[in-house]
Amino acid sequence: MAQPDDLIHQPLRLKIMAALYAERQGEPLEFSRLKTITEATDGNLGSHLTALEKAGYVEILKDHVGKRPRTRVKLTQTGSKAFRGHVAYLRELVEGVQD
Repeated sequence: MAQPDDLIHQPLRLKIMAALYAERQGEPLEFSRLKTITEATDGNLGSHLTALEKAGYVEILKDHVGKRPRTRVKLTQTGSKAFRGHVAYLRELVEGVQD
């Protein structure tokens, strides 16, 4: 049986991971886009991204476009594997309940 990932289980982190996982070909998402998708505040999103980054689940990419700073977030291979495992756990949980 698959096991839950306590770090991903938190609702906002689950939204973050789902949004990053759904991004085509693992492309990074702009912080502002991720903020819109998750409906989080800057500070709340930033703190959750820090936790996911410390776990090795996401990579934070900072650069400049012209003179404007840009922050993007990308799912790592470790994060992708952890997300798939957590989704497998949720599927098993739901399928077990439907018996």
